[in-house]
Amino acid sequence: MVVLPVVKLGTLALKTLCKPIANRLKKEAGYHPKFRQFIISIAQANHRFTTTLQRRIYGHATDVAIRPLNEEKAVQAAADLLGELFVFTVAGAALIFEVQRSSRSEARKEEIRRQEMQAIKDGNENLAREVELLKQKLKELEELARGRGLTGILNLRHTHASEDRKRRPN
Repeated sequence: MVVLPVVKLGTLALKTLCKPIANRLKKEAGYHPKFRQFIISIAQANHRFTTTLQRRIYGHATDVAIRPLNEEKAVQAAADLLGELFVFTVAGAALIFEVQRSSRSEARKEEIRRQEMQAIKDGNENLAREVELLKQKLKELEELARGRGLTGILNLRHTHASEDRKRRPN
């Protein structure tokens, strides 16, 4: 099937193009003031979460105040997070698309198998009906043979008798 390699190639190209797009998003994220403030707040929240998580993992006190990142580090961290999120989203979307395409393909194959099985079943039922009909006809012939005898079915007596009459002069 030709569609499969094209889809796989398209997915690979999308993943490859996704990294430069993510880098461009990182670069542009620092220039727009409202967006910059939004990503700084996201970066600070992410910093607090990861620092608290690391402190819990290493057994340190978690009630200590966490110093916020400076603005440039926060923008860089958020831009990195945004880029990774974009790459992950594209990869996830490609994966979901591939799974759905595969399941549709399997569903089509299953439908074809079901139709083939139904055709075989219908054929078997037709053959069973024909066999039953032939058995019935054979039974009728056997009953006729018992009633008339074998020569009655083949009309041998009648044929021989008429030939004998033709040969004998009156």
